[in-house]
Amino acid sequence: MSPSSGGLQRNFFASLPGIVFVGAVIGVLASFLQYFGNPANMGVCVACMERDIAGAIGLHRAAVVQYLRPEIIAFVLGSFAAALFSREFKSRGGAAPMTRFILGMAAMIGALVFLGCPWRAILRLAGGDGNALLGIAGLVAGVGVGTLFFKQGYSLGRSTRQSIATGLMLPLIMLGLLGLRLLYPPVAGADQSGVLFYSAKGPGAAYAPLLISLGAGLLIGYLAQRSRFCTMGAIRDTLLFRHTHLLTGVLALLVVAFGANLLLGQFKPGFEGQPIAHTQGLWNFAGMLVAGLAFALAGGCPGRQLFMAGEGDSDAGVFVLGMFAGAAVAHNFGLASGPAGIGPHGIAAVAVSLAVCLYIGFANRQRMA
Repeated sequence: MSPSSGGLQRNFFASLPGIVFVGAVIGVLASFLQYFGNPANMGVCVACMERDIAGAIGLHRAAVVQYLRPEIIAFVLGSFAAALFSREFKSRGGAAPMTRFILGMAAMIGALVFLGCPWRAILRLAGGDGNALLGIAGLVAGVGVGTLFFKQGYSLGRSTRQSIATGLMLPLIMLGLLGLRLLYPPVAGADQSGVLFYSAKGPGAAYAPLLISLGAGLLIGYLAQRSRFCTMGAIRDTLLFRHTHLLTGVLALLVVAFGANLLLGQFKPGFEGQPIAHTQGLWNFAGMLVAGLAFALAGGCPGRQLFMAGEGDSDAGVFVLGMFAGAAVAHNFGLASGPAGIGPHGIAAVAVSLAVCLYIGFANRQRMA
């Protein structure tokens, strides 16, 4: 049994048909979110959507990527609801929160050099973007490096029981963001509504209707919590334990998204001119290598971190907050890429982020302490 699926065999969504079903649902919903207005090949992207939220609340002022994405809010609230219904909500934390914050920043910086999280890498490939192959290769390499640390006893320590109030922090933050989104909706042609910033053009100006985004996000959050869906976990389990349970769900996402894109006329094969992507293969690889290593050291892909935070894991919540900070740093200091290529300080950002992740990996090998 995979560690990621331990104790869940009474749950249909943790079975093989269940994980395939969850991957397929995510794939079809992502394609339809794009069809209904989200940016191309970005029906769902945790990194991009958290970056847009960071812009919406003014943490950075990159004018083309500012929108308070309801999907992220709904992911957390959907997993929170699932955890409550299944009695799996457990307030826990305290295992190296500062380190997890830094890992969240590094993960976001790497993802924004590539331009996407693991889910978007798969969706980019399903939409025909060949550049995603380099990103996925980098992701596998990064998680592979992480497994080498696992074999040497890497651990950030054990989380301990926390107060219920602590476990509720990220769900409450998401409720607060939802309140802001309802109080200050986007206004056509305006770059600000109340305290929120909005993109008038670019990816931030492309979004599906609010209720569709919320509904899709709640369903994905619910299913992902019940199934423990995780792209990083899928690669880790395959490399470390030869378990392919989670990987089948990831492959289902790819296949179904590919089919849905064909049916919806959203498939555009090639490398040049792909939406919200660049063709600098080395940095597509290196960005996701950094992100993959950071995800592995933190114990989950960015989506999984959101779902764990909804279950009451405040360490995962700290990682999520680190990703928001990473988005702000990436855009305020010229680290993030754009369709023209990597940012002016993107190479330095990859080097520093990789060094930080390697330091964390080496410094937390329990057998070496």
